[in-house]
Amino acid sequence: MTLTELKYIVAVARERHFGRAAEACYVSQPTLSVAVKKLEDELEVKLFERSTGDVSVTALGEEIVRQAQSVLEQAAAIKEIAKRGKDPLAGVLTLGVIYTIGPYLLPGLVRNAIASTPQMPLMLQENFTARLLEMLRTGEIDCAILAEPFPDTGLAIAPLYDEPFMAAVPSSHPLADQDAVTATELKNETMLLLGAGHCFRDHVLQVCPEFARFASNAEGIRRTFEGSSLETIKHMVSAGMGVTLVPRLSVPRDALHSGVRRRKSDDAHIRYLPITPDDGGGAPVRRVVLAWRRSFTRYEAIAALRNAVYACELPGVKRLS
Repeated sequence: MTLTELKYIVAVARERHFGRAAEACYVSQPTLSVAVKKLEDELEVKLFERSTGDVSVTALGEEIVRQAQSVLEQAAAIKEIAKRGKDPLAGVLTLGVIYTIGPYLLPGLVRNAIASTPQMPLMLQENFTARLLEMLRTGEIDCAILAEPFPDTGLAIAPLYDEPFMAAVPSSHPLADQDAVTATELKNETMLLLGAGHCFRDHVLQVCPEFARFASNAEGIRRTFEGSSLETIKHMVSAGMGVTLVPRLSVPRDALHSGVRRRKSDDAHIRYLPITPDDGGGAPVRRVVLAWRRSFTRYEAIAALRNAVYACELPGVKRLS
């Protein structure tokens, strides 16, 4: 058996589809199928149950796939040890970032990384939290910037910053005249949410739990709308379709300064307001962390990446050490 064959069976188990697994491995489907069949013949076991449009992993196959993932991680660790012996900062660092962080953090982060560690280019991957955790586990990425909470996967975690939420309302809305807003004041509004799969959607529903019951039934169509990205949601707010919550770093630099004359744009029609807790406690925040496999050996690369994050402006957030 080869590491390539192990990579293929892990991909098939993850995708539950030979075609998608082949795309993920950048090979043709016949090449992948032949390799998987060859490994099954060598082991004399059936790893996958194949049916029209569906692939399932056999009970024994599940155990073999888990072992294959471990072998692939260990093989990657050998390469990393060799790299570290030369220069731990030399070579690509593959970084995953969730969709609601990437557009607002990455421009400054990449700039700082290029300036401080030009020998360590960042290869970036934006995706959902669940997919990034899977990619970490299988070694497809080296580390990821995520928002807690997420399932405990035995990863090493370093906190980066606490980021408050802000309410985004149309500038013509009655709430726009206030200095702050409470969750109670928002509960009677049409709430614009990100679609299922975005962890920030769950964060919004934690702050405004009243909308959880509307987000999955017919009545909810009148009370909530869903968008594919925060920027899409902002356009909907600008058009007066409702209100939403956004992370602080997504707020335009001059949007909180009412005395500044801004160019005509969608953001000129949005008012961003701090959220005051109804119970008098702390304002709602999300904790952003850097996560990596404990077997990842380029510790200096992780430290350099954290330093590049801390060198970003990060207005309105609380840096953590």
